[in-house]
Amino acid sequence: MPSNDTHVAVRETDRSQEVSGTSSAAFKRDKSPDEIAEIYGEVADTLDQWSWADRLFTGRFRRRQFGDAEGRVLDVACGTGTNFPYLPASVDLVGIDISAEMLANAREELDRLGLDGSLHRMDAQALDFPDDSFDTVVSAFSTCTFPDPVGALREMRRVCRPDGRVLLLEHGRSDVAPVSRFQDWRADAHYEKRGCRWNQDPVEHVHEAGLPVVETRRALLGMVTSIEALPR
Repeated sequence: MPSNDTHVAVRETDRSQEVSGTSSAAFKRDKSPDEIAEIYGEVADTLDQWSWADRLFTGRFRRRQFGDAEGRVLDVACGTGTNFPYLPASVDLVGIDISAEMLANAREELDRLGLDGSLHRMDAQALDFPDDSFDTVVSAFSTCTFPDPVGALREMRRVCRPDGRVLLLEHGRSDVAPVSRFQDWRADAHYEKRGCRWNQDPVEHVHEAGLPVVETRRALLGMVTSIEALPR
């Protein structure tokens, strides 16, 4: 494993290349939001118990990506609250998730950290907030689970203020051939069990949603991608 992340900075005012959406393998059937909620409701306590492993493998990426979030912050698909320890204590935090069980664990994480924040059960593809409601929108390892990832990203764009930022930490198809071939081979089975498209290209989703990309970084054999985007 390389010691340094592959760092790609992208500054764009116009994007002339048409983006088709995703290079991932076609799935037999996209799961509904209710099915995704059921899957993650069943594993919410397990994910919470294994939060130490998440901190070990992804904590440094979360800290780097979300450590300078500011103002009123929306954490989309906040899960069990795995991003909360890496956000500045000064932010006005709002978290949403489609799973009530995930949110119950997220509430415990807020209490453990001694942080104020509000949590709401909500579909990321239909955010119940007015336009331009947040200074920063963050989300981690989420677009792979949304039935309509582009629609969810457009909602993130809509609720973020024009001068704000959208900060994403995503996983997707490796740029190491043996790993990516395995991901492609197991893509349908993994999605059926976990509701996760682990061979997606998250940057393509962001472009298709119309968010100008400021910077991307890839790490862990290309499977983890950090994305900073603008809402306009």
